[in-house]
Amino acid sequence: MQGKTETRDWIADARVIAAEIEAHADRHDAEESFVAEGYARLRAAGFFKALVPEALGGGGADLADICGAIRVLGAACGSTALAFSMHTHLVAAAAWRLRHQDAPTEGLLRRVAAEDLILVSSGGSDWLESAGTAEKVEGGFRITARKPFSSGCEMGHLLMTSAVYDDPEAGPTVLHFGVPLNADGVAIADAWHVLGMRGTGSHDLVLDGVFLADAAVAGRRPQGKWHMLFHVISMIAFAAIYSAYMGVADGARRRALEIARTRTPDAHMLQRVGEMENAHAAADMATREMIAIAVGGQPGPDTTSRAMICRTLLGTAAIDTVSRAMDVAGGASFYRKAGLERAFREVQGARFHPLQREPQLALAGRVALGLDIDG
Repeated sequence: MQGKTETRDWIADARVIAAEIEAHADRHDAEESFVAEGYARLRAAGFFKALVPEALGGGGADLADICGAIRVLGAACGSTALAFSMHTHLVAAAAWRLRHQDAPTEGLLRRVAAEDLILVSSGGSDWLESAGTAEKVEGGFRITARKPFSSGCEMGHLLMTSAVYDDPEAGPTVLHFGVPLNADGVAIADAWHVLGMRGTGSHDLVLDGVFLADAAVAGRRPQGKWHMLFHVISMIAFAAIYSAYMGVADGARRRALEIARTRTPDAHMLQRVGEMENAHAAADMATREMIAIAVGGQPGPDTTSRAMICRTLLGTAAIDTVSRAMDVAGGASFYRKAGLERAFREVQGARFHPLQREPQLALAGRVALGLDIDG
């Protein structure tokens, strides 16, 4: 009788990779170079197809496990974790939509598994409004756009993006589609010179008259309005993305405690450590709820609002954790060799993903009051 196949421990495998890539993190930060070693190692270990169902050739991993793996990676190299999370959430959403909505994403998932594709997201820079233009031509559209924050594009294969078509009947309509990064008219603009997460390679992708066949349009929606697709994205994506920032906070806390243990604690030191612990616990609680929502939630305004509340709470607490870690370490944290200076810069990225604090608060208020979220 054949025994049951053992479930792969993705988090344990991530710990091995994290130990290997940690030594490269400072160099990529200093050089503003892409974390190629981390991406190559993750690809070789099957992480880019981990969330594809086994029946389609993938790893059949649970999203909670991959979020846990991203968190582990984030403690070692925030850039590797964050860039990988952008691919991860695209695959996770495609798999969820196939399973729960019978959406036509099977072909994409099969390609990710068979070709070991690396997906690149432009969603954070587009969101509900999208950006760029789609001009109707014979057989399809010509796409002209500039897509910033295209994490992992230096090793990516397929850009998952959108553009706006001024439909003469329906009005401004967002078209969703994938574009091969080696397609005619696609170019990487060297634009990623930033405060932190420098190794993500989140350059601008320029689409200059790229042809998009009618059959390649994966979806259409009214511009600027909430759509079920974005409720699915909100439910799933930010659990993966913010697991990277949780990992950065984990790493900062660990380094601060290592420094603190070399000193004789006084009342001030104990208070600083306690404040760091409170902030870290708050971030951890928000992380766990975000993952629970992503794994077991049902997309809609209530779920989106709750996930976005967690996104704000986690981001604030992660930033606070790293700031408190610097207080715990004292002057040592000002030196790059302590690792806290890089963590402080990396975690600031948690401020900028949608929905940022003010739009999130407005959404939470509308949902709480029973108002139209598109009002």
